[in-house]
Amino acid sequence: MRRAGTLVHTARTPDRPGARTRVLRADRPAVPIRSYAAEPVLRLRAARITTTERGLHSQVLLPSWHRAGDPPLPVLVDPYGGPALQRVTAQQGPMAFVSQWFAEQGFAVLITDGSGTPGRGPAWKREVAGGILGPVLADQVAALTEVVRQRGELDASTVAVRGWSFGATLALAAILRRPDVFHAAIAGGAVTDQRLYDTHWRERFLGRPDEHPERYAACSPLTSAAELRRPLLLIHGLADDNVWPANMVRLSGELLAAGRPHEVLPLIRTGHAPTDENLFERLPAHQLDFLRRHLRLPPR
Repeated sequence: MRRAGTLVHTARTPDRPGARTRVLRADRPAVPIRSYAAEPVLRLRAARITTTERGLHSQVLLPSWHRAGDPPLPVLVDPYGGPALQRVTAQQGPMAFVSQWFAEQGFAVLITDGSGTPGRGPAWKREVAGGILGPVLADQVAALTEVVRQRGELDASTVAVRGWSFGATLALAAILRRPDVFHAAIAGGAVTDQRLYDTHWRERFLGRPDEHPERYAACSPLTSAAELRRPLLLIHGLADDNVWPANMVRLSGELLAAGRPHEVLPLIRTGHAPTDENLFERLPAHQLDFLRRHLRLPPR
């Protein structure tokens, strides 16, 4: 931001967490602005990988204690994957430290930015026009397959997927459509009926629901709830005014009607993103317990 001959410059880099901010003025030394944000307890152990003929950008996070020659690790696919956000970037973003926490519990965590994500140009973003889940899921599976082939640390026989918001809808698509690949799923704050989400956002990709009802049905996990064959944990804030809790309630109802067991964790006084420090600390532990129980993983 520049005004009156002064530039405030903020940079994020892959070698350190957080941002560095300096004030720059002509013919004067740069003035750093100190950050008092707490330093993360964890250190990222992340490797960037580009795979497939599409040049998919992925990141693999391994436990700090894992060494070459150790047995391969169960995989946790942990994307966002939607058109609003890149996760594989040249910075140490806050979400990466949550992924690293899961890695420290004994997973190889895989994050991939696939079809429709920003930063790859207009044609890439338009790939999801008319179908916001099919191309995205295809890229997640393709990246997983290629990374498993390249990296011996990943055990393709045990793969879970977790996500929040669009990532949660993607996790639902993964567990419903590709149970051959994904063996358990955690979905937090998921859109399950595309007609219950912001009109200006959904119509941008799917058109109007009265003109293209088939597109909305194809992108709504409600229509394939009876196909669930794998363990699923649904999490939703009951005060969520972005993705209404009705999304979770409707999917759970469809699953119950189809006789498909699943777990539900409603969060009282919680919006779309948990902000309560106590809840934020305990929520990953609850997810970890779910994964260990259903993937039959020993505690560390």
